[in-house]
Amino acid sequence: MNNNIKILAFAGSTRKDSFNKMLLKNAINGVDGKSAEVTYIDLRDYQLPIYDGDYEIEKGIPENGIKLKELLRNHDGLMIASPEYNSSISAVLKNTIDWISRPEEGRTHLDCFDGKTAALMSASPGALGGLRGLAALRSILGNIKVIALPDQIAIPGADKAFDQNGILIDDIQRKAVEGLGEKLVDITSKLKNQS
Repeated sequence: MNNNIKILAFAGSTRKDSFNKMLLKNAINGVDGKSAEVTYIDLRDYQLPIYDGDYEIEKGIPENGIKLKELLRNHDGLMIASPEYNSSISAVLKNTIDWISRPEEGRTHLDCFDGKTAALMSASPGALGGLRGLAALRSILGNIKVIALPDQIAIPGADKAFDQNGILIDDIQRKAVEGLGEKLVDITSKLKNQS
């Protein structure tokens, strides 16, 4: 058991009935309380203005950006369900990353990301399940010192993949999503114990 491992889970969508929020909750069901402590947040609750260098100079990092930085610092790994918008990641996810990657006085640059592990997943009505967006997200995370697991999940036909309770209908897909969460906890635990 890795009860000392803390995972921060969020989707790159603010839509109430987001397929990616549903997907994320399936992954959380596989690990929360069993092998790790998972904190689920909704980016809708952490709204941020569009990143603007002049805004940052005049007002600093917004309060929600500071709160998100602190949440990342207090967790060992990340579970991210990222929708694909026009072959990339959503504006809300990119903007969130842009704000919380900004340096803070008295802190090492990227300290809230540095060495974190991440499990990436996506659900989309399209045939690729959001794979192109995951490629973009993987590139961004690598640049800010996050270790993204090589395994990832993309669920195509998401508009028909979940039941009325948001659970994946296909047992193989559901077990794969839960397995990705377990793998995140396992690798995060090994890395944490080495440091």
